[in-house]
Amino acid sequence: MDKWIFTHGDGDGICAGALALAANPDARVFFSHPFGLLEDLEQVRSRDSVIICDIALSESHLPRILGMFASISKRGYLLYIDHHPLPESLSEATFPGRFLHRLGSSTSELAYSFFQDALNPLLSRVAIYGAIADYSDDTPVINKLLRSWDKRTIYLETGLLIQGIEGQKRNHEFKRDIVSKLAKNISPSFHTRLVESAIENTHREEVILKELKEHIQVHGKVAYVLDIPFSLGKTAIYTRALAETTVGIAGEKRKNFIDMSLRTCEKDVDLNNMLRRITPKLGGSGGGHPSAAGARIPEENFSMFIEEINRALC
Repeated sequence: MDKWIFTHGDGDGICAGALALAANPDARVFFSHPFGLLEDLEQVRSRDSVIICDIALSESHLPRILGMFASISKRGYLLYIDHHPLPESLSEATFPGRFLHRLGSSTSELAYSFFQDALNPLLSRVAIYGAIADYSDDTPVINKLLRSWDKRTIYLETGLLIQGIEGQKRNHEFKRDIVSKLAKNISPSFHTRLVESAIENTHREEVILKELKEHIQVHGKVAYVLDIPFSLGKTAIYTRALAETTVGIAGEKRKNFIDMSLRTCEKDVDLNNMLRRITPKLGGSGGGHPSAAGARIPEENFSMFIEEINRALC
């Protein structure tokens, strides 16, 4: 029986994956995402052990994914750890396998709490890194863990981690090495390539900030940019801020689709619910958190997508 850890490639996913690996050192780590999880699970045999961290469940693939979960949990072992809002059609009571889910907490926090008895206590800082990376550090658990650390050092290490993985989206070997080092309690500042990448990407961020405004398109309450060579999430944040709109979108064209990140600061806007309603009608999929979400839409439907987002905001 093989052990697999499927985790997201962002800061929270990397840290959650590292904590899962520290508790299961014989497992293999793979990076996935909501749109690719179904295909990635096809390499798993029914008797294998599978841990999934920080990967939202795509509405469009949900029945087939749950079928795979049921098959794995029947003969092997399945543990799903996540903090994204669940599809409305999913019942926690009928979820196949072990299920750990909580809104408002990072997946890193949830993974640390679940595996805590098997972990070196010093790995609590990895949970904190992941929580900060996902803007989920103001929780009772994380605040308690922070009491054991100088938070100035913690924030430095988190900054190196987050800035270092920017621009390394599909460099899975690089990220797998980071996961391995974190699982062995090696801090980000000891990873030379990560530090170099962090400095490089911080400098690139300054350049992007100075040039971004001339690429922004504004349509109603939505500002968007396409194919800016930088982090989609950060670019969406800066796009919204510079245009002073309700929603900021950063997208990139890939194989006749547009992958995008959306950001808002308005507390009465729920991007997750909005995308789960809109994207299936346009041949895509989407979801995430109320203020930070992602979507994939066929390129020819992008203009219609912007119209639908504006209509939902009215």
